[in-house]
Amino acid sequence: MIGARIKQARLACGLTLEVLAERLTANKQPITKAALSKYELEKSVPKPSLLLAIADLLGVRASYFTEQGQAEVNWIAFRKLAKMTAKHQEQVKAFASHVVENQLWLQSLLFPNQCSDFPAARPAKSLDDAECVACELRHAWRIGDSPIDSLTSRVEDSGGVIVGCREISRGFDGLAGRTNDGFPVAVVSMQVPDDRRRYNLAHELGHLLMECSGIDPKTEEKLANRFASALLVPATAARQELGTKRRRLDVKELAILKLKYGLSMQGWIRRAFDLEIIENSHYTTLCMMFSRNHWKKIEPVSFEGKEEPSRLKLMTLRALAEGVISKERAEMVCPGCTIESEFGSTPKRFSATDLRKMTRDQRATILSGASALAQDLYETDANLTDFDAFGEEDLYGDAPESR
Repeated sequence: MIGARIKQARLACGLTLEVLAERLTANKQPITKAALSKYELEKSVPKPSLLLAIADLLGVRASYFTEQGQAEVNWIAFRKLAKMTAKHQEQVKAFASHVVENQLWLQSLLFPNQCSDFPAARPAKSLDDAECVACELRHAWRIGDSPIDSLTSRVEDSGGVIVGCREISRGFDGLAGRTNDGFPVAVVSMQVPDDRRRYNLAHELGHLLMECSGIDPKTEEKLANRFASALLVPATAARQELGTKRRRLDVKELAILKLKYGLSMQGWIRRAFDLEIIENSHYTTLCMMFSRNHWKKIEPVSFEGKEEPSRLKLMTLRALAEGVISKERAEMVCPGCTIESEFGSTPKRFSATDLRKMTRDQRATILSGASALAQDLYETDANLTDFDAFGEEDLYGDAPESR
């Protein structure tokens, strides 16, 4: 068990055996990559001093290595690009399992009787079935055909666990699974635009809520895509916005609908085609136009959503405020949360050495928080904003809006 826990913590931090060995050696714990591999394969047991050093580097408590994980995840579907290596897939699963374990541990302390109220998965064999399952979920959430303000919040409020992957998500879109206690888990890339993130999350929900046994993987992906589109834009809403039959769609119209519903312009084009609002010829013309204008990856208008997972951070800060956990434990459970909470006072200073010892997510959180603090200072401190250079619009007219 110790070896498996070392491996999970190492992968969650995005470190290879070689890098971990180098860092341990630099911290006066000389060890080889081969020796570490033996520990992870349970062929040998590390001495306590080495375990303490490994725990310090990986940002976990030493007792983590001897604890049985409280939440085991049964992974259902992995959505990725072909270029994503098996090593990176394993890394995403390890990171996600680590986050899920921390979140459900905190949840057991603060809400010991909480269960998931997610609908049970139901059989789906056709595109019409996918539409129906999406409609049933909207009905369960009591949102009718209205745009979903934050899909992430809806899922978290219903007992789902969402894990956002940042720098470890090379070629990764999404991953879905369920814990041994029945809690749904969705892992999404945080490196994509907000509309893509919403769609990926909706896609993973499709895998969780549709029972597709006996269907080939390619067809199952089509059903999950159809579910995602139907969840974000129900058929009745699409026909209300576009009409039942159209000869052509306007790009500006698609841009407005993207901002309203959080579904990409290309997603709207596909939705109109799937619902037979537009003919195949116009669908092809629009796809070619997007390709010609290089809008396939970056569309002409950006959607800014509210799709940042927050439940883990909220529970960590609550547990810390009520004295349920220590500040050190809070940082291990949700890296960066206590640092962010100190921005109202004097922010903690970190040296380059401190930053190098942190995981990528910890560094990203700290730098993001520092950036937000600097922005706030410039917006509120007159000593930083009252410069003559900011008055140029008085000479030349209104300054153009930056984009």
